[in-house]
Amino acid sequence: MGVSLRLKNTFRRIMERPGTTVDLRPFSKLLPEIEDRGVELRDVTDEELTEAAGQAKDLVEICAVGREAADRALGERAYDVQMLGVQCLIGKTVAEMATGEGKTLVAAIAAYGHVQLGNGPVHVITVNDYLAKRDADWMRPVYDLLGLTVGYVTGASTPEERRDAYAKNVTYVSVSEAGFDFLRDQLITDPEARIQPELTCAIVDEADSILIDEARVPMVLAGMIPNEQDPVHSAAGLVKSLIPKRDYEISEDGRSANFTAKGLAKLEEELGGINLYDSEHIEQLSAVNVALHAQALLERDVDYIVRNGKVELIDEMRGRVAQRRRWPDGLHAAVEAKEGLSASAEGEVLGTITVQAFLGLYQTLCGMTATAVHVGDELREYFSLEVAVIPPNTPCVRTDEEDKIYATFAERDEALVELISSLHEDGRPVLIGTLDVSESQRLAHQLREAGVECAVLNAKNDDEEAAIIAEAGKYGAVTVSTQMAGRGVDIRLGGSDQADYDRVAELGGLFVIGAGRHNSRRVDDQLRGRAGRQGDPGGSIFFVSLEDDLVRHHASDAIPAWPKMKFGGLVEDERVTAAVEHAQRVAEGVNHEIHRNTWRYSIVIEQQRKALAERRKRLLETDVAGDLLRSTYPETTEDLDDDELNKMGRDIALYHLDRLWAEHLAELAEVREGVHLRALGRVDPLDEFHRSAVPAFNALIPEIEKRTLETFEEIDDADGFEDGWEPERAELIRPSATWTYLVNDNPFGSELDRLVSIVGKSLKSRR
Repeated sequence: MGVSLRLKNTFRRIMERPGTTVDLRPFSKLLPEIEDRGVELRDVTDEELTEAAGQAKDLVEICAVGREAADRALGERAYDVQMLGVQCLIGKTVAEMATGEGKTLVAAIAAYGHVQLGNGPVHVITVNDYLAKRDADWMRPVYDLLGLTVGYVTGASTPEERRDAYAKNVTYVSVSEAGFDFLRDQLITDPEARIQPELTCAIVDEADSILIDEARVPMVLAGMIPNEQDPVHSAAGLVKSLIPKRDYEISEDGRSANFTAKGLAKLEEELGGINLYDSEHIEQLSAVNVALHAQALLERDVDYIVRNGKVELIDEMRGRVAQRRRWPDGLHAAVEAKEGLSASAEGEVLGTITVQAFLGLYQTLCGMTATAVHVGDELREYFSLEVAVIPPNTPCVRTDEEDKIYATFAERDEALVELISSLHEDGRPVLIGTLDVSESQRLAHQLREAGVECAVLNAKNDDEEAAIIAEAGKYGAVTVSTQMAGRGVDIRLGGSDQADYDRVAELGGLFVIGAGRHNSRRVDDQLRGRAGRQGDPGGSIFFVSLEDDLVRHHASDAIPAWPKMKFGGLVEDERVTAAVEHAQRVAEGVNHEIHRNTWRYSIVIEQQRKALAERRKRLLETDVAGDLLRSTYPETTEDLDDDELNKMGRDIALYHLDRLWAEHLAELAEVREGVHLRALGRVDPLDEFHRSAVPAFNALIPEIEKRTLETFEEIDDADGFEDGWEPERAELIRPSATWTYLVNDNPFGSELDRLVSIVGKSLKSRR
C-alpha cells in the first residue's frame, strides 16, 4: 500500500507541473562544463582560487569556483543537483529542493553569483534570528575563500552592528528584522543615520512560508502616545462572569461568539442599566464583544502562550512563538486582560508595510523551499516568480502510508499511542507532528503514562529546538513536535553523530507521524519530508479524526452519517478519505482568497507609501525645502546662513510629512473598518475604500507644503532665528520612543464585520 501511494503521489505531482515549472534542461547542459572546470580548479592555490572568484562572470565559472570553495572550506562538494539549484536561484526563480538536499550551501554559492553579476549586495532572508546567525557563521569560510564579506542581523543587533552587517557583500537577516530596519530608515532626518542600503537582491529561504503564508502580515513601526483608558480591560472583567450556552453561544465553526438575550441583559445591568446598542455606547459594545472573543474563542497554549508576563502568539504555520506579533482591533489587549496582565503598548502607527510589499521592493528576488509547487500560481501572481523543481540527489525511498482516519479524538490518540509504543519497543526513531502546543503536551503525557519517554519540541522551548531535532533520528528516540516548517535542522539517522545509522536504517529509518492534517498540504509535506532524507529509508503516516477542526469546518457536510467503520473507531470509507482531501483543498482556497482580498486593499496604500517615500527622499537628500522657504520669503531668508536654512527647511518639512503620513494611516484604518458596513447596501467595499483613500492622499502633498510654511512663519514671528535652529524650538517633537511589531491576522475578521453580525443576531433574539 505504501509503495502504491508513493507512486500515486509522484504521478499527481508530475501532473501538476506541466507548464508551471522551469525547464531544467538548459541548466543541465552546463553541468559537464562545470565539472570540467572544477577539475582544473583542484590544482590551484587558495589565493589563486580567490583571485578566480573575483573574476568569474558566467554561470559555469561561478558554479565551479563556488563548488571548489565549499569543498575546501567545509569539506562539502556540492552535488550536480545543487549546481542546478544555484543556477535556478541566479536565474531568479524559486527552487524546490527536498529537505536535506543542502539548500544552505546552494544559497551561499548563489549569493556569491549574484554579487559577481552586479546584483549585490545580497540579503539572504530567513524565517528567524537563529537561522540568520547560524547560516552566516556556517558559510563564512566559504565566503572568505570567495573573497566576499558576510554579516548577520538579529533582534539583539545594535544600530551600529546592523549598519556594519548591511555593509557586507552578503547579509543574513530574518524577514521581520529587514522590514523593521526599512521602516526605521523611512523616519531618519539625517542621511548619515541610514542603516539599510538600497534593496538590490534577496534570496528567500523557506520561500513559500515567507512569500505566501506571511505575505499579508503588516510590519509596524509605532511611536509613544499618551496613555488612554483601555475599555477592554474593564469589559474583560464583566465577560469572565458569563456562563457559556446561557449568556453566550459559540458558532459551529468556532470563529464567532454572540451574547444571548440573557447575557446581554446581564451586561447592561452591570453597566448601570444602559442600552449597549445606543450610538453613545458603541465603543463599550465593541469592547465587550472583543473581550467575549478573547474569553470564549482564543485558547491558551493553542493560540498563544503566557511567558514572562506577556502574551505571545503562536504561529499557526510553524507551531512556535511568533516574535513581536500582536492581534489587531483591541483583541490583543483583550487577551492580556483575560490573563490578568497589564496592557502592552500598541502606540500610534508611524509606518507600516506588509511582508509582500517589502520583499517586492528588491530589484532581484529568488528563493528556495522544499514545498513550492502547490503555491506556484500564487508566486507567479504576486511576485512574477516561476518554480524550478530540483530532483533529489538520491531517489527518495520513503514509504508513505495511507491516512488512518478515526471517528473521535480519543480513539485516534489511543491508536496513535499504541503505534508509537510498538515502534519505540523496536528502537525505531519516531517523530510526531502535532497541530498545536496543547496537543503536543497532551500526547507527550499520554506517551509517558504508557512508559514511552519523549522529547517535546513546541513554542515553549524554542531555544532548545536545534539540539532536540538533531537527535530525533537516534535509536529509540521519540520526538513530539508542533509543525516542522522552518526548523532549519536536518534529522540524521542514528543521531547527530550517525553512530547508530546502520541499526536505525535496518529498522526502516525515521518514522514520521502526523497527528492531524494541517490546513495546508505544504505543511504536511514538510513534516513528511523529515524522513527519507538523501535516500535514507523512512516512513510516514497521518492520523486524522473526524473531530479535527479541518474536517468539522470544511467537510462536515461531506461526511456520511454512517461511514464504514472497524472496531476501535477506525474509519475505512473512501467517501470519508475523499472528504478529508477535499477539506484541505477548501482550506487552501479560503486562505488564497483571504490573501488576494487583503492584497487588494494593500495595493493602494503601498502605491501611496512609495510616492511619499520618493518625496521624502528628495526632502532628505536635496535643498528643495530650503529653496521653498527662499522663494516664498525672500526678505526673511536673505540674511540666514544657507546651510542652516536648508537644515531648517528639511527638519520642518520632514516632520510634517511624517506627521501627516501617520494621520493618513490612522484615517485609512478607520475607513477600511467602516467600508464593510456599506457592503450591507450592496456597495463594493473596495471601491468605497479607494474613493476615500485616493482623495485623502492627494490632499496630503499640498498640506505638507502648507504646514511647512506656517511653521516657518511662526518661527519668524517668535524671532526664532536668533539663537540657532533646533526643531524643539518650533515644538516639532518626534516620538520619544519607537518600537516594532507584526500585526497577526485577526482570526475572527474585522471588528465591524463581527459587530454587524452580532447586532443582527442580537436584535433578532430581542424580537
